[in-house]
Amino acid sequence: MKKKIALAALALVLVPSMAFAEGDPDKGKKVFNKCKACHFVDKEKNKVGPYLKGVVGRKAASVPKFKYSKAMKAKGEEGLVWTEENIAKYLKAPKKFIPGNKMAFAGLKKDEDIANVIAYIKKMSGQ
Repeated sequence: MKKKIALAALALVLVPSMAFAEGDPDKGKKVFNKCKACHFVDKEKNKVGPYLKGVVGRKAASVPKFKYSKAMKAKGEEGLVWTEENIAKYLKAPKKFIPGNKMAFAGLKKDEDIANVIAYIKKMSGQ
């Protein structure tokens, strides 16, 4: 019984990580159409939202000259880093992951779409 529980816990840790590695940037480009009105992914220029070029591995609320919400600034000060896992959680439910943030987007429902858009962001960022 303990072995089954340990294997189940291991699967919960590994499966999400594998999903990110398998994202399809070409499919992610289509998903990113929902994001492009507010974010650039291929250049360091802010829009309504901060640019996403180089976001993977970047500390939260650290893009120069962007006016972040108090909630996002607090997360950055706490040390939140935009790992693929944290980006996935944020894209799934932005207001739940960081209550009080100002992103108006409700979130992406499909894990596949999240993995694909992360793969696209990484590709366009040269990451």
